[in-house]
Amino acid sequence: MNQRLPEFISPDDKVILFDDVCHLCNGWSRFIIKNDRSYKFKLVSVQSDKGQQLLKYFGFPTDRFDTMIYIENGQAFEKSSAFFNIIFQLAFPYKLLIIFKIIPRFMRDSAYDWFARNRYRFFGKSDHCLLPSSENQKHFL
Repeated sequence: MNQRLPEFISPDDKVILFDDVCHLCNGWSRFIIKNDRSYKFKLVSVQSDKGQQLLKYFGFPTDRFDTMIYIENGQAFEKSSAFFNIIFQLAFPYKLLIIFKIIPRFMRDSAYDWFARNRYRFFGKSDHCLLPSSENQKHFL
């Protein structure tokens, strides 16, 4: 990543990329909006133009969305590492989930991959995206 970040993101931004047609992913986004009262995180759909640019910049596929991606300090984290980097910054009691980071990463990521492959079957898929309301617009990139 020697090239500059896309102009719409700064190195200080904390960005969560999510699959906007996934009900589980939309639920996660609503959870972030509800629990991120200090507006630390910015959300962006992987299907959006900005999401596609970020996927391309960090070398992720732009046509297959099987992981959550979290960007902080110009670095991209995926799978369980993304989850733990986000959850650690939330308030009590959610921060306590960090205890599960003691599980080896290959095991966490294997479980994450299985769950991600089956998320549409378990939670469903939507034909439309989560649109930011005026009150939660600050949470979106």
